[in-house]
Amino acid sequence: MLRDRSATVVVRDVDTDLVTRAQGGDRAAFGLLAAELATRFLAVSRRILRDLDLAEDATQQALVAIWRDLPQLRDPARFEAWSYRVLVHACYSEARRTRRWAPNLRIISPADEPAAAGGLDEIIHRDELERAIRRLSVDHRTVLVLHHYADIPVDRVAQILDVPVGTVSSRLHHAMRAMRAALDADARSTAAEAFR
Repeated sequence: MLRDRSATVVVRDVDTDLVTRAQGGDRAAFGLLAAELATRFLAVSRRILRDLDLAEDATQQALVAIWRDLPQLRDPARFEAWSYRVLVHACYSEARRTRRWAPNLRIISPADEPAAAGGLDEIIHRDELERAIRRLSVDHRTVLVLHHYADIPVDRVAQILDVPVGTVSSRLHHAMRAMRAALDADARSTAAEAFR
């Protein structure tokens, strides 16, 4: 239901040699790591936070924290899960920030544009999904985005979030149930308005 294959983030294992060099203070190696992570991190944080400005801030916070804390990472092979955990913490931090006014304007990128074949129906469907996703808690959005959008298996999501696999499964279940309920409520509301 939620998978948009054209926008799926491909999660690849990071070169552990690059991680080891960056741990030793090699700025060029970290620059390569950061370049590899930045686009993925922005896409994931944008879907968790549903706000481009907050997502950019969370991505930047995560990359700075990774550079700062990388020397303490004991196992370079665990870099991927560890770096996503840093990103999720940055997203949670940004989600706690409150804004008095947040503009609802954004520039549409080609990846955000609906397919020509879908037309108006595709736009309506995306709007319904967007409203349903916004109603979820940050915890539920996080597991939904990591699992369904970033295509990360449940056991790796558990590693990233540092929670049991059962907790991730439970959050996924509740998130999907809440989304279905929100979509059903919107459909009933739309049907009721049509009969007025």
